[in-house]
Amino acid sequence: MKLIDCIETQAARLAQAGLFFGHGTTNAFDEAMWLTLWRLGLPLDALDEHEQRELNPAEQAAIAALVDQRISTRKPAAYLTGEAWLQGVPFTIDERAIVPRSFIAELIADASIDPWLHPDSRRVLDLCTGNGSLAVLAAMGWPEVEVDALDLSADALAVARLNVERHDLAKRIRLLQGDGLAGALAQGGGAYDLILCNPPYVNSASMAALPAEYRAEPELALAGGSDGMDFIRQLLRDAPAALTDTGVLVLEIGNERPYFEAAFPALEVVWMETSSGADQVLLITKDQLL
Repeated sequence: MKLIDCIETQAARLAQAGLFFGHGTTNAFDEAMWLTLWRLGLPLDALDEHEQRELNPAEQAAIAALVDQRISTRKPAAYLTGEAWLQGVPFTIDERAIVPRSFIAELIADASIDPWLHPDSRRVLDLCTGNGSLAVLAAMGWPEVEVDALDLSADALAVARLNVERHDLAKRIRLLQGDGLAGALAQGGGAYDLILCNPPYVNSASMAALPAEYRAEPELALAGGSDGMDFIRQLLRDAPAALTDTGVLVLEIGNERPYFEAAFPALEVVWMETSSGADQVLLITKDQLL
């Protein structure tokens, strides 16, 4: 069997199993391609080069077994491979942290945030850092800044440490354990020029209806209370004290814009354009918060 035929066979199995895709791929074919290439030890962008390769029976069996695991466990593929990619950058991941997929990564990569930053910006906080992916991308995107990466979960921070070390950024990224902005400020360093935050924001009704793939992730990183705004309310109260006078907060809220606007009807924000539209990520200046 050729590699491309194997991928199509496994994609049909994934589609028939009724899986949910949203942790790096959006469809059965791309997921099957990811699992197949990873199992064979091939680069994930190498399909065109290898699609006519003939697979031996052992290779076919190994790929089928990995797809079996994806179907039977309903775990995101990233947890099975131990790796996820964000903006072309590889990150180590396991079930101690949420699978990285923040749209904030796009805004770092395409420089959409840059016009809002003071030329002398030097301090960045990645709040709710999870596996540290946004902190790493921020350090890569702005070579002149120092980054604090904070999470309440010691388990998530252990994964973040793997990624900081993987990308040789330990001298510029400080990992902190704490609860929200108060936890960051308590550990010193002063105010931040930029705060990035992909917090727990899923409302309770949506949490109850999440597919198994999302329920495999740490609930702490997802659940935001009845309207999804529990963490965000405290964040917006604390943010002015944590920002420099020219500082900005970039906040991801997923599909919760109606709940956000209901909770903060008088707050002026800037909605940032991403590949998912202009209602997933917002930017707030310190002046707007005050």
